[in-house]
Amino acid sequence: MPPVFAHGALRLYLLALLESGPKHGYELIKALSERFGGTYSPSAGTIYPRLGKLEEEGLVATRTEGRRTNYSITPAGLVELNSRRDELAGVEDDISASVRRLADNLRQDIRENMRGLRADLAATAEAARSTARAAGSTVGALTGPRYSQESDRRLREAEMLVQTFRDDIRVELRRHGGRQPITPVTLETVKTVLDQARISIRNSLD
Repeated sequence: MPPVFAHGALRLYLLALLESGPKHGYELIKALSERFGGTYSPSAGTIYPRLGKLEEEGLVATRTEGRRTNYSITPAGLVELNSRRDELAGVEDDISASVRRLADNLRQDIRENMRGLRADLAATAEAARSTARAAGSTVGALTGPRYSQESDRRLREAEMLVQTFRDDIRVELRRHGGRQPITPVTLETVKTVLDQARISIRNSLD
């Protein structure tokens, strides 16, 4: 995969992020991840060496608060940032292009995974239908209240499974959303998986 940032671009972009105020390393990583819509998140091994280099050059200052080190842009850093505003605009354009490229790659991965999932769901649905056909004679022998009770029990069990799945996924989504935004890729994955599950369940009802 091509690099997300061109040579020296991340260094400049870190200065731009610090222009709005001091930040510690995790805040910078989170800000970058949000800028990329969750399609890319730099590692600590990518961010901290560049911050250290900026500090050596006098463009960034540090202050320790507890266990955290806050980074802030210095007057010299602001002078460099102002002198490179045109270059920064180009970095922003490159980021937008990278977001589109990374999103396209993720969508392709999702499509490939969905093809495998569709095959698995189809095989599972066919196996379920085969089992149901094999038990058809037994089911056919059930009549009256006994058949109705068995049918009602299975309906309630199916509804309970759907409700449990819904509740579990909502908890997971809200827990994740409390830490960071839900990305467009995650939303697309949820839609695709649920649509495919709906189709497979409907086919099993025929």
